[in-house]
Amino acid sequence: MKKEFVVIGLGRFGGSIVKALAEEGMEVLAIDLDEDRVNEYAMIASHAVVGDTTDENVLKSLGIRNFDHVIVAIGDNIQSSILTTLMLKELGIGNITVKAQNDYHEKVLRKIGADHVVHPERDMGKRIAHKIVSTNVLDYLELSDEHSIVEIVASDKMIGNSIIDLDIRARFGINIVAVKRGKEIIVSPQAGDIIQKDDILIVIGTDTDINRFEKKVVQ
Repeated sequence: MKKEFVVIGLGRFGGSIVKALAEEGMEVLAIDLDEDRVNEYAMIASHAVVGDTTDENVLKSLGIRNFDHVIVAIGDNIQSSILTTLMLKELGIGNITVKAQNDYHEKVLRKIGADHVVHPERDMGKRIAHKIVSTNVLDYLELSDEHSIVEIVASDKMIGNSIIDLDIRARFGINIVAVKRGKEIIVSPQAGDIIQKDDILIVIGTDTDINRFEKKVVQ
């Protein structure tokens, strides 16, 4: 079954979500106060409407309760973001993701019941910094304030060694959850598996442990 999404706020972040969901074949209702932005996404989203989502009557008239997931991607207007989230909770929306401008904004959003809070600019900054510091790091995804999952190209220190030889879990407290080898993905690799040239390791652990691992083994 197709899932049905609402994206509120059609700036760069919200607009990119609309495009990505539409490309996945999902039903998307796009909402913004700016008519020009709405017109821009009229041919991309399933429906695009001009509306003030801080008005409960507007949300009700759009049948917002019928959607599986609402993404509040309102840009610089923190008050509108908070009020919209509050209205959505009061209407009983089960899954709400909200873009936060800063840590204070996030605290308020969590207090009023946002299910997921994202910091796209901050998180992208961390990912870019991580990749710049270590050329072997292909991608970096923050799972929580302290834990991450990282894609790392096997370094010369790893190639030819088995996972048990490297003893990564005992030495660094991290786990290799998968290995990408060309088009193949080895999930939960065995202790005796040998790391080969061009292997990409998918590693999970605390940020502190991953950083130690990168400095000692990866770089």
